[in-house]
Amino acid sequence: EVHLVESGGALVQPGGSLRLSCAASGFTFSDYSMTWLRQAPGKGLDWVAFIKWSFATDYANSVKGRFTISRDNAKRTVDLHLNDLQTEDTAMYYCAKGFDDNIERLTRGQGTQVTVSS
Repeated sequence: EVHLVESGGALVQPGGSLRLSCAASGFTFSDYSMTWLRQAPGKGLDWVAFIKWSFATDYANSVKGRFTISRDNAKRTVDLHLNDLQTEDTAMYYCAKGFDDNIERLTRGQGTQVTVSS
């Protein structure tokens, strides 16, 4: 059974930084791309970033240059480093197994809340 547990969310001031982490189990982690998603209050699910099994990465335009995704296959973790946070980054952040154009189909964890506010 796939199990994904996110951590690291917090309340942070604009311009601040956070590191989110996702611990994965129940599948061969190194064989899969991993994706970070987010859902802002009252809005739909959005793709944030993914990292392939090859370590290639890609980012949504809204976070490019501010967020960095990384993975540690030995620890079975995927991290998302969030820098220069803005109020519009406030959302529940989820990690998900794999990548799909239809992100609703991805298996994801319970999420970790990031709130950016002064």
